[in-house]
Amino acid sequence: MTTRTLSMAAIAATIALTAAGCGNDGASGADGRAHGITTQATGKVAGTPDTLTVVLGVQTKGAEANATLAANAEKATALIDTLKAKGLDAKDIATSGLSVQPTYGPSGVITGYQVDNQVTATVHDIGRSGELIDAAAAAAGDAVRVRDTTFSIADDGELRAQARERAVRQAQAQAGQIASAAGVGLGAVRSITEVPASGPAPMPGVFADRVPTPIQPGSQELSVTVEVVYDVD
Repeated sequence: MTTRTLSMAAIAATIALTAAGCGNDGASGADGRAHGITTQATGKVAGTPDTLTVVLGVQTKGAEANATLAANAEKATALIDTLKAKGLDAKDIATSGLSVQPTYGPSGVITGYQVDNQVTATVHDIGRSGELIDAAAAAAGDAVRVRDTTFSIADDGELRAQARERAVRQAQAQAGQIASAAGVGLGAVRSITEVPASGPAPMPGVFADRVPTPIQPGSQELSVTVEVVYDVD
């Protein structure tokens, strides 16, 4: 997988120097607390997404719930069968939502029903994703809805390792700067903690109203944040 490394923008969210009147041993001060320098930094890298997750909706409306549900099932089945016929594995197709809701008139009286069926498809060949979406849309006709699209990287282990290494190096550089400014020596690493992330931000897909539907994955940024505590010599 081709990757592009973005310039690493370190984030020093917390930088603390707890050495107040430290002794030569760097163990503890008069208050009994351990001396140390704590830094936090973020390493970033970028890679090209290789997976597209698209949520396709099938929406039907009618006067009767059962008939509307049956019409929806027919169109949703046609959509799923088309995805399979185009080479998508069954394990990459899942029903992610189904609802039957009444519709109301101005007076609050039920006038009919609306059925929504959501199918989530995972496409591992982004180059064919536009073709797949167009075929699915044709199978469902005017009932099709594109609910959501996100790009991701299936195996980001190598990229995260690079980001992790950059984060640790940046944290060390920051700690060295703090130690130098404080006129103390930078000791051994006391602890390293990877700060939990909320997860990579999904990248929305962009669709134009023409055939074939263009899919451009662009690039995706991954980041790892670490907190490192150093002893003070």
